Amino acid sequence: MAIQSINPTTGEVLHHYREIGNEEINTALLKAARAFESWRKIPFSKRAALMKSAAAVLQQHAEPYARLMAVEMGKPVSQGRKEIEKCALICDYYAENAEKFLLPEIIPTEASKSYVIFEPLGVVLAVMPWNFPFWQVFRAAVPALMAGNVVILKHASNVPGCAETIESVFKQASFPEGIFTNFFLETPHVSLVIEHPAVKAVTLTGSVQAGQAVAAKAGSLIKKTVLELGGSDAYIILEDANLEKAIQICGESRLVNGGQSCISAKRFLVVEKVYEKFVSGLVNFMKNQKIGNPLEEEVTVGPLARHDLRDAIHHQVVVSVKMGAELLLGGNIPDGPGAFYPPTILGHIKKRMPVFDEEVFGPVAAVVKVHDKKEAIQMANDSVFGLGAAVFTSDVARGERIAREELNAGSAFVNALVRSDPRLPFGGIKQSGYGRELGVFGIREFVNVKTVYIQ
Repeated sequence: MAIQSINPTTGEVLHHYREIGNEEINTALLKAARAFESWRKIPFSKRAALMKSAAAVLQQHAEPYARLMAVEMGKPVSQGRKEIEKCALICDYYAENAEKFLLPEIIPTEASKSYVIFEPLGVVLAVMPWNFPFWQVFRAAVPALMAGNVVILKHASNVPGCAETIESVFKQASFPEGIFTNFFLETPHVSLVIEHPAVKAVTLTGSVQAGQAVAAKAGSLIKKTVLELGGSDAYIILEDANLEKAIQICGESRLVNGGQSCISAKRFLVVEKVYEKFVSGLVNFMKNQKIGNPLEEEVTVGPLARHDLRDAIHHQVVVSVKMGAELLLGGNIPDGPGAFYPPTILGHIKKRMPVFDEEVFGPVAAVVKVHDKKEAIQMANDSVFGLGAAVFTSDVARGERIAREELNAGSAFVNALVRSDPRLPFGGIKQSGYGRELGVFGIREFVNVKTVYIQ
């Protein structure tokens, strides 16, 4: 079966890729397992040098890689360059810190010597999404590789060109053969890879449904998983917030990558005293965005990645309006080619509307009027998701208390756009998943934490 790469701006079929067969899967996985036995013994200094080389390859090819994302999934080229920069940053970060993160830890006991060491597990399957087609892969793969594991990539079927290119990055950086391998594979066949004895763990970034399927299969085989799933991040705007700053940050967060980000702001909980000013400012911000071909420098909002995704978002908007939401901006499918959807704002949102209860993976902002801080926090936490959250207030100490003690999420930011950072752990709770990527916690997910006890 062929996997197609389709330009969401024009609908043009860019390329066909042949899906890997069962026998090829078995051969490649056995090769990866053999590669692991030598890779795990390579000193950190050698792994770090190779990872630094990968960072250099990314930096050298930032422009064509950004353009590839633009034509394959619609990301504005200016945002694509930043994504490549971030991938290079994570390569450098773990090259410089992995050994320190995995040093043995002495733990005093009655023994003459007792300590903990961190050993790699083996072959890790990475099932990755299309929305940040380079960053999501590097975010998962780099710490796993630096810990001594090897990686098999099953990328989203609509970004096969990105998947092939990422594999080439590691080849250009002179990583040994079998350390990082891309599989062109349709989703129904992922279970065959998980079942293979060579695969020891799975990391997935994707939908709740995908996470459930992978967790069920891996769990039945007692294989470790890390899941980073959906989000419906709430941003709380209190009465003393710097509205100009809050509107700018909220607008940028909602529209980054065309709103196709699990960690982007989706629900805005605004205290009624400043509700009208916030809405007015957000409408003006979104009106001033440039929609169009993502290869054009001035464009800030490109097409969505696929037409079916665009249609699903429009359905969420239409149903919410029928349930009483106020359409303040956008909300229409434009004429012409491409999977475009305009920046859209819905006001007077209530619980049980799709744009409140569900993840909306596109440029749609749901604004909720609340009476006070207490109601805002209650509404923020009233979600099946728990990936990120933010609060905006001039009282930083107050904001920190709310972020630290009252927001149920894997990340809580004050007066800032919620985002991932190689230095900080990233992940969610509830239906946003479990486990952590990035930082010291991320590199310790796919290791055997082994106790050594000597009497």
